[in-house]
Amino acid sequence: MTGYVYMTASQKGDTIYIGVTNDLGRRMPEHKEGKGSRFTSRYGVQRLVWYEEHFDITDAIQREKSLKRWPRQWKVELIEKANPEWFELFRGTGW
Repeated sequence: MTGYVYMTASQKGDTIYIGVTNDLGRRMPEHKEGKGSRFTSRYGVQRLVWYEEHFDITDAIQREKSLKRWPRQWKVELIEKANPEWFELFRGTGW
């Protein structure tokens, strides 16, 4: 089963949330509707700024755990390497 590791933020340089899912097209609308997690709902961390696809959900879960242990600066650098302006990457369920 495919898996995705992703990071969301409210704006550039702000709070970062790291999550994992098997269906990013389903998960992002949940975050945007305030149903994704208490953390993302409380802090408005709903903009998809980075994601990575894995062919095995187990690998995605391991990657998520690893990223959560990283220093914040490393996470920022990972985001900005692919998305320097922290633009919203999610364009809807058919993306």
